[in-house]
Amino acid sequence: MNNKALRKELIGLLKGGQAHSTLEEVLKELTPELCNKHPQKGIRSVYEELEHMRLAQEDILRYTLDPSWESPEWPDEFWPSDSDEMTEEILESAVSGFFSDLDELIALVKNPEFDLMSQIPHGEGHTYLREILLVADHNAYHLGKIVRTLTQLGE
Repeated sequence: MNNKALRKELIGLLKGGQAHSTLEEVLKELTPELCNKHPQKGIRSVYEELEHMRLAQEDILRYTLDPSWESPEWPDEFWPSDSDEMTEEILESAVSGFFSDLDELIALVKNPEFDLMSQIPHGEGHTYLREILLVADHNAYHLGKIVRTLTQLGE
């Protein structure tokens, strides 16, 4: 197998934009006021989806790298409160935290010394590849939900 080709494809999946918009494109003109709006009852706000993506990605990354990592309680600690006040600082923190962890994951994938196929020593039989694909899949799913919410809000 061509390891370089696999790494390139994984990075493409993590960054998005091949078959859909990237998170950067979707969030580029997002305002705090728009972030907490719900298009209808039962649909999460853009901020709720983004913060959930950040929390889940952080959990998967830390689980992958740190045997002492303790995952947040599911589901309560994987979602922000929908009554949280939204400010530019909160939005920026969520966005920068998300991209910081994504960049760390991409750096792992780029590292030729990092064996993607090996099992995580503390990972219940999971491989590093599985966790990378899980992040890409989860992010794409919730990005689609953000796009749907923005469409429903008329953005």
